[in-house]
Amino acid sequence: MHPTSPTPRQPDRSARTIPVVVLAGFLGSGKTTLLNHLLAHRGGTRIGVVVNDFGAIEIDAMAVAGQLGDSMVSLGGGCLCCAVDGSELDAYLEKLSAPAHRIDVIVIEASGLAEPQELIRMLMASENPAIRYGGTVEVVDAAEFDATRAKHPETDRHLAVADLVVLNKTDRIDAAERARTEAEIAALCAPGTPVVAVDHGRVDPELLFDRRPWTQPQGQLSFEDLLAGEAADGEEGHAGHVHTGYESVEFVSEQAMHPRRFIDFLDRRPAGLYRIKGYVYFGVPGHEERYEVQAVGRFLRFATAPWGRGEARLTQLVLIGSAMEGAGLLRELEACREPQPRQVSPESMWGVLRYLARPVREEEAAPDDTSLDEPEQT
Repeated sequence: MHPTSPTPRQPDRSARTIPVVVLAGFLGSGKTTLLNHLLAHRGGTRIGVVVNDFGAIEIDAMAVAGQLGDSMVSLGGGCLCCAVDGSELDAYLEKLSAPAHRIDVIVIEASGLAEPQELIRMLMASENPAIRYGGTVEVVDAAEFDATRAKHPETDRHLAVADLVVLNKTDRIDAAERARTEAEIAALCAPGTPVVAVDHGRVDPELLFDRRPWTQPQGQLSFEDLLAGEAADGEEGHAGHVHTGYESVEFVSEQAMHPRRFIDFLDRRPAGLYRIKGYVYFGVPGHEERYEVQAVGRFLRFATAPWGRGEARLTQLVLIGSAMEGAGLLRELEACREPQPRQVSPESMWGVLRYLARPVREEEAAPDDTSLDEPEQT
């Protein structure tokens, strides 16, 4: 945590309070991947989670719900930083901090379009004696950093309030690019802010929270800094928030999707369609499992998982972007539907398998394909 100006003295209730960590980062930076890594490597730590999806279908919440049960609450259909009075967030935190849950740490996975400083302000203003602000972790996509910063200068102020920066997806850049990016991020952050380079969100959980008794104040954003930021925000108003320039489109289909038509849709997706996430059902013989799809810019990745017992075979997608023609995108997706997937040749899956996050079996590979080793771009 970086050193800042002293904060007003408060009663020492640290031994009884639960740290609340804000997990922030722009769209597609890898927050959910990092959170799932933390949950898988939590040891004896009991982690409560607040997930704030941008869009009516709570894909991120669905991704972590199976690991947490009643230790997770979810806010969908909007951006958490828009809850000006913080009452909804307070209600969630009150639920998770109840003694019956014996939670050690709470992680707020903010929408990729949220303003972290707003969330910090809410936590600092909370009157819940069971929780305390535990710092902000900003997740950065190493491969998309320059493009994101150029398009969204808000990135600079997000980094300025971070207590820890996780430079994610460093496997997609070389050593020289990584060093340059780390130097630029360090210059934008408060002095002493650590920048941790990882891939696939694999960060040591101890860098985000400590289970030892908290006995002294930790460095954090001061009230003076918060008030100064509030004044600056007042000049531009809520319209200045980055998420106001984005919209989300949700698509649900009970019919299977034709793999070739769906890949064609992904190949020709417009530049304004920045992020795609969700689950796809193809139903092609030999490929009836659930396919998770994640797209950031031109980056595309699929992963497979079995359907849950009794789970409906559905395609559920959230598309997030700017200047999108939502009705047109929905028409294109509807054209990808396939009423008779059992009649579709397994060879039609080759395009999907090129982007699968696991080795492709020889019998699945296209005869003339020599590069099925997880390409990074479409």
